[in-house]
Amino acid sequence: MNNLSIVEALGQIAREKNVDRELVVQTLADALISAAKRRYGNTENYEVEIDPTQGRMEVFAKMTVVEEVLEPSMEMLLEDAQEIEPDAQLGSVLRHKLDFADFGRNAIQTAKQILIQRVREAERERIYDEFIGRVGTIESGTVQQISHGDIVLNLGRAEAAVPYKEQIRRERYRQGDAVRGLIYEVLKSSRGPQVLLSRTHPEFLRKLFAIEVPEISEGIVDIHGVAREPGERAKIAVSTSDERVDPVGACVGVKGSRVQAIVRELSGERIDIVPWIDEPDIFITRALSPATVTRCITDSRRKHAVVIVEEDQLSLAIGKGGQNSRLAVQLTGWGLDIITQDQYQERRAKQDKYQQVFQQIPGISELIALSLTTSGFDSIASIVEADLELLQTVPGLEEATAASAVREAATQYLSEHGEIDIEALCAESAQEADAAEGTQAEAEDTTDGAGAEESPAEIAGAESVASGEDAGAQAAETATSETDPGV
Repeated sequence: MNNLSIVEALGQIAREKNVDRELVVQTLADALISAAKRRYGNTENYEVEIDPTQGRMEVFAKMTVVEEVLEPSMEMLLEDAQEIEPDAQLGSVLRHKLDFADFGRNAIQTAKQILIQRVREAERERIYDEFIGRVGTIESGTVQQISHGDIVLNLGRAEAAVPYKEQIRRERYRQGDAVRGLIYEVLKSSRGPQVLLSRTHPEFLRKLFAIEVPEISEGIVDIHGVAREPGERAKIAVSTSDERVDPVGACVGVKGSRVQAIVRELSGERIDIVPWIDEPDIFITRALSPATVTRCITDSRRKHAVVIVEEDQLSLAIGKGGQNSRLAVQLTGWGLDIITQDQYQERRAKQDKYQQVFQQIPGISELIALSLTTSGFDSIASIVEADLELLQTVPGLEEATAASAVREAATQYLSEHGEIDIEALCAESAQEADAAEGTQAEAEDTTDGAGAEESPAEIAGAESVASGEDAGAQAAETATSETDPGV
């Protein structure tokens, strides 16, 4: 193969591997220098000149002219130097052209391996740079093989994998199937870059909506949150700044065409589209649909809400296996406590007892006791064991000194008096309330009985009064008719 053919081959490599031609030429130069070192000596006096336009490729060794050669790879006798350059003198440095035929098979094989390795590394680096910039986008490929549960996809330019944990459980794949996924990570490895795709990531659902709903890609409709249990159910919160656009309707599409396309892509995953609003109590209520919420009490400091529902709505709000409530928590970012009205009243009764107990601690006011109660503290020990950062989230205890003082007071009270059994107090209050209700019921029964046992004289007196009232009414009617000529 002549030099021109070699240079043409380099151009072909650059095109096939999609790497820079200059890089391939430089790699060849490095490979030839390595071959020269292997053949003539491991020194640093070699140079390579490659002219891609003329197909010229030459290797030179810079040699110093000396009287006696001690380093053959770097030195040359005067008479040998004058054969190359007649004007050569002792101490001169000549560029001695090396013949490729003298390199030997092993040296050429070494150059070939270096060239192949460098081009492969350059190709891997290019692929890595290309895909690392596409993290968070959707990529499509065909199933090439399935290995230990992981799916290997052919992307054309590279290979990608969908790990088992990133697959929707109910899906089954075969060779040649087209699969879409979200690029969530690109790793460097000895085998080249590994492009990892996910079909379970919440961002995958967000990107699918951006593809199917033009209003989202155009920025008219915004997606504020996505919550998923892949293959089962998902919730997505949307809003718009354009009053003429219905964000939920835009995502659903005509007769559900847009959302159904996404449902099919996700193997039947049910999708609830929730209108977003910057009012936590309303947003939480919407996020728990299809359940109807009676009341939502929010604590913005802890990002926690107590949601009160009717008895027949409790199972619907929680969902099968807690699915609906879990998705609502993911979507809103709030901790949710879903209870019935009766449970809420019981809790309020307990909190009243907690507050009474905390007020017994010296230095804790009624207001601070209420703050501790509403912040979730349910015993003196819970105050003692809490760290200062947690106590400082309690309204009124934002300062470290105040939080520390409350904890010290609770510690001292606990050591002197021990823990108070709040459950026993609640049970005692419940018994007192039951007893009071029983006493009131007995009193009402006694009153009813006394009214039923009226004497004949009392009955006769009552009838006389009634007769008198009737007579008075008749007299009034007669007087009216006499004085009013219109009657």
